[in-house]
Amino acid sequence: MSENSNLIYVLNGPNLNLLGLREPEIYGYDTLDDIAGMLEDRARELGLEIEMRQTNHEGMLVDWLQEAQAEGAKAVLLNAAAYTHTSIALLDAIRAIKTPVVEVHLSDPSKREEFRHISYVGMAAANTVQGHGAKSYLIALEAVANETF
Repeated sequence: MSENSNLIYVLNGPNLNLLGLREPEIYGYDTLDDIAGMLEDRARELGLEIEMRQTNHEGMLVDWLQEAQAEGAKAVLLNAAAYTHTSIALLDAIRAIKTPVVEVHLSDPSKREEFRHISYVGMAAANTVQGHGAKSYLIALEAVANETF
């Protein structure tokens, strides 16, 4: 395992490639590229490096969680999107690695449809940041930088 304690993986699940277009009244008008830019700027100020990725495939998120540990990442910010509420595979993957995972949501799932109130990701995550739009990612990054997660 290589050690890179300044590396933060930012993993994004299904449909987040459509941010800015998809239901902006819920998710806002920032695109995933906008969020990546904000994160990279703040990470640079904090002496951190961001590895930002998005996939619509559950197994890819599992692979990337394992890769984050293998690369010695400081932490993972994970917006698993709909998989948050359905994926025992992600729950198991988070439990299987030592790298801390911070769950991130643009909206507040607890204020939405009933099925969104269960978070398999949250069952294993070190912390959850939700309901602040694109700023949820920045709040999570600050928590990791300050080790307050």
